[in-house]
Amino acid sequence: MALINTIYEAIGRRLVLSFVYKGTERTAEPYIVGYDDKNRLWLSAVQLSGGSGNGFRNYRVDELSDVATTDRHFPGTHRDYNPRDPRFAHILKQV
Repeated sequence: MALINTIYEAIGRRLVLSFVYKGTERTAEPYIVGYDDKNRLWLSAVQLSGGSGNGFRNYRVDELSDVATTDRHFPGTHRDYNPRDPRFAHILKQV
């Protein structure tokens, strides 16, 4: 499955993603995928493990590898979720 389709599926079904970013394995709850004003594709997600701790993080999609959905669901109601996140000029999919 193509990378973007895996992200779409995870957002649509509210499944936790696992992936490698900057050499570190991570798990995260994906909330938004879309483009910034420089046409770069980003994923906004709540990091659960790996990297720089827990909480909302932004990941450049072209720097992700080994992306897969897990069987863990999440509610999609994180208190810090901003459906109008200003990072995104064009949102492709969000919870």
